[in-house]
Amino acid sequence: MTAPVYKQYDQQQLDAQYNLRARHPDFQRYFDEWERDSAAAQAALQGRLDVAYGNSPSETLDVYPARRPGSPLHVFFHGGYWQGLDKRFFRFPARPLVGAGAAFVTVNYELAPAATLEQIVAQCRTALAWCHAQAASFNADPQRIFLSGHSAGGHLALMLVLTDWSAQGGLPAHLIQGACTLSGVYDLEPIRLSYLNAVLRLDPASARKNSPLYQLGRSAPPLIAAVGGEETNEFRRQNGMLATALRARGLPCDELTLPGLHHYSVVQELGRAESPLTRAVLAQMGL
Repeated sequence: MTAPVYKQYDQQQLDAQYNLRARHPDFQRYFDEWERDSAAAQAALQGRLDVAYGNSPSETLDVYPARRPGSPLHVFFHGGYWQGLDKRFFRFPARPLVGAGAAFVTVNYELAPAATLEQIVAQCRTALAWCHAQAASFNADPQRIFLSGHSAGGHLALMLVLTDWSAQGGLPAHLIQGACTLSGVYDLEPIRLSYLNAVLRLDPASARKNSPLYQLGRSAPPLIAAVGGEETNEFRRQNGMLATALRARGLPCDELTLPGLHHYSVVQELGRAESPLTRAVLAQMGL
């Protein structure tokens, strides 16, 4: 019998919980659909692409202005295990969100191994500070900023929620008014022990420092913790752990399981105006 490396999982079993391309060998189909729907959103809305928020080539974002000044702003962070994908695949949520009255931004960041996880989080903080400063230029209210993120992007969104913004250049302490984490990773210890760490190079200290579950305090804006019903046990466990930890602190959290959807199909729900996920995100923004 092979010895477990994390909870009840041996190495092969743990890797299988997080190796989503092996679990879904038709993953390219979903990437193609994301890119197709994102191209359609860009054609319909004519957003401002590849806007620089920092000094490096990786620090860019796409902006889809709201139709009316003073609208809420929704900022999205893509997944890819901090080492893959690109914002160009994730322009598609702009259609339902802008259509309902929000501004929408999707963010790029440097990928591992060129950047450490700490550097990626720092870049995302810079992107959000830029959005706050520039909000009026795309009809957004800087006091009505909301976040979402898928997979690794869910981790990044929650790390931003837990940031002390008053220590980040004097930004408002309550910079973020709400967030939706979608199939995210909130405890990085199993990631450190999995095949993914060959690129991420986390040690026990950096895994804990960058695990949102260990950074929770006594205040947070309203959160939606969403996950697909057909995700692996580990992704469903991570989502449940987050919701339980937030509620144990008396913090507002709506736990949302989306039946019949797996890790690649679940994010597409953000592109459908009628989906329960999009309705929850819009309700959080007051739309």
